[in-house]
Amino acid sequence: MNLKTVLGQLRILAIIEGISYLLFAFTMPLKYKCEIGTPNKIIGMIHGFLFIAYCIWVVRIAFQKKWTTRITFLCLVASLVPFATFVVDSKLLKKEN
Repeated sequence: MNLKTVLGQLRILAIIEGISYLLFAFTMPLKYKCEIGTPNKIIGMIHGFLFIAYCIWVVRIAFQKKWTTRITFLCLVASLVPFATFVVDSKLLKKEN
């Protein structure tokens, strides 16, 4: 992955966003069952930032590379489903590179 290209940046962002989503899901039981809310708050803010950055990068690249609505939609929906950004990276973004 080349960090100098916007597509390479998106691929890295997709992986990091997916990891933050999983970490955020892991902190939920800590917050609601163990009443330890700090990890959830910290990871939640990080995940929120990464989620927004990922969506902005997807739209930016969609215009730049003239992606179809289908590919753009799949990439955006992937940010809402756990593990989906990993799949999008390996099935769609890797081929674009």
